[in-house]
Amino acid sequence: MKRAEELTPPRALSTTGETAQRLNWLRAGVLGANDGIVSVAAVAVGVAGATTSSGPILTAGMAALIGGAISMALGEYVSVSSQSDSQRATIEQKRADLKAHPEKNLAELARNYENKGLSPSTAALVADELTESDALGAHLAAELDLEEDHVVSPWHAAFASAVAFTLGALLPLLAILLPPEHLRVPVTFVSVLLALGITGWIGAIIGGGSRNRAAARVVVGGALALAATFAIGRLLGASGLVG
Repeated sequence: MKRAEELTPPRALSTTGETAQRLNWLRAGVLGANDGIVSVAAVAVGVAGATTSSGPILTAGMAALIGGAISMALGEYVSVSSQSDSQRATIEQKRADLKAHPEKNLAELARNYENKGLSPSTAALVADELTESDALGAHLAAELDLEEDHVVSPWHAAFASAVAFTLGALLPLLAILLPPEHLRVPVTFVSVLLALGITGWIGAIIGGGSRNRAAARVVVGGALALAATFAIGRLLGASGLVG
């Protein structure tokens, strides 16, 4: 008969959770870049609609980039801090429960493997050997799809979010500052909408949704945002309120 470790390797128990976590990080990165593209492009195009001077466009664009990156990082830090606190609390509760009720938890672990399709005898063997090796790890993986060493880091999340936003924001900023004045807005529109289509496509691949539909949604939304801010900038410039 095979040993329990051969039937269900402890490391394999968390594979699904780790994969899902990586996909979530990748999806968050794509969304952060998308936010950077849209928000900075909208600000830059709006200012470009009011003035052709590079100084105000650069100032507004950099302010939007820095403010947006900090805001994204803070938001991600707060959100992930709450998640990590919850994970740590869950781990400590399970640790205390295992210490107080070892037999009950062993029976629960065996039932968990029975529900996954193992026979009662095999489930009992798996639960017994995994409990002997690492009781807390076995319960966290089987019941909560969680690993003690893989609690999410709010600092990592904040840094990743800020970097993704900044990388996305650099595209419209360069697109509107590098071309000649008469080409600034058209070049920015084309480059931003193309980039949004790519991020929408990638996001759909990660999420398993319709790629064309996802790309079309972000492109249409981005186009509306750019058109609206450019129109407002033009109106303000024409009114004389902005020089």
